[in-house]
Amino acid sequence: MLSDPIVALATPPGRSALAVIRLSGTGAFDVAQRVIRGFRTAPPRVARLASFLDGDRALIDRGLYLAFPGPRSETGEDTVEFQCHGGQVVPVRLLAALEAAGARPAHPGEFTRRAVLNGKLDLLQAEAIGDLVDAEAPAQAKAALLQLEGGLSRRIAALRSAMVDLLAMLAYDVDFPDEDDGPIPRDRIVEHRAEVARQIDRLLATAPLADRVRRGALVVLAGPPNTGKSSLFNALLGSERALVTEVPGTTRDAIEAHADFLGWPIRLVDTAGLGATDDRIEAMGQAMGQRYQQAADLMLCCDDGTLPAAPMPCDAAPPERTLVVRTKVDLGAAAEGEIGVSAVTGEGLGALRRTIVERLYSAGAGLGDLEPALTRERHRVALVRAAEALEGARPHMAPSGDAVLAAHHVQQAVHALDALVGAIDVDEVLDRVFATFCVGK
Repeated sequence: MLSDPIVALATPPGRSALAVIRLSGTGAFDVAQRVIRGFRTAPPRVARLASFLDGDRALIDRGLYLAFPGPRSETGEDTVEFQCHGGQVVPVRLLAALEAAGARPAHPGEFTRRAVLNGKLDLLQAEAIGDLVDAEAPAQAKAALLQLEGGLSRRIAALRSAMVDLLAMLAYDVDFPDEDDGPIPRDRIVEHRAEVARQIDRLLATAPLADRVRRGALVVLAGPPNTGKSSLFNALLGSERALVTEVPGTTRDAIEAHADFLGWPIRLVDTAGLGATDDRIEAMGQAMGQRYQQAADLMLCCDDGTLPAAPMPCDAAPPERTLVVRTKVDLGAAAEGEIGVSAVTGEGLGALRRTIVERLYSAGAGLGDLEPALTRERHRVALVRAAEALEGARPHMAPSGDAVLAAHHVQQAVHALDALVGAIDVDEVLDRVFATFCVGK
């Protein structure tokens, strides 16, 4: 494992009041001492004002620094944080001085990687850091913080612990068959396996909604040309992203933008109007729009009530993925079963946002309803493998079954969780056996 000193700018480059630079690794304090006049590490985690110097001892800036001796640091290594003035010159000069003093530029995510390798974070928490940085809506930030604080890690660890208990029961059955208490009743082992499987199923059920929160729900505006899709798109965003004219077919491409509806993330897409056309570029735009419609979590089928009845994109989609919107209600009322909106007056926009959130994130959902959940495909795949392995153990837990084969399948289930929370060894199983069943009394 590499532990050489690394350095990087931790704040966006450019004009700003402050810039933060992080230095971490074995020898980080030696590097810092060559750049900071009067560098001290004691007492730790205390901000100090000092001069930052280059290799020629010329002044770069005066700013604050904090020393974090390992392992009590974010990375688990000796770490120094610099707070200097922002801009285009000072941070660049300070980085160059630190590199000249013996540090190398950090690779993307290397500080977090070292935190994982040094046991300061697990992989789930590391992923949550990226999700928190990328969050564009409060629900995304809340879900990421919950995962960063260990909510999902604890849930996975509890599952893993229950599997270790199951292994301990099977190990007792195999290794200590002649104990006075007799073998553990198979019914008890079978029920324990079934309960663990139920817990996995409950966690797997969180994956679709959690993934939708992390990515943002895909909401696609569809319908014939000139039915107010682009006007509605702009109104929902609160900005002029799509061109709007009285000429049918103005939108020839799919335009995607991220929005925040009542705190929930939405990826809103305006698509080209569907209809007969001889224009090759317009036809390509319609084809792209159809691909978006097929992938949509929810389609808003827009109709202004002025066109003759015609097939709509919503007609071929499942009802739970469609919502009929009557645009331009300032010119005519909406029909029953439609949500009426006006991009001109703003009428109905709030109701439409609420309906979209209720359809996509469940009725009455609030930010407080979020719970630890599987936010990525990697998580879901690991849990599916664990569930399959536990199912493979089930027939071997019958009274006539082979406990060794059952334990083999349970061990596979544990290994499926290793990628998420860590590994298990024989000593851990034996600790459970002796602690739980008082073997060797």
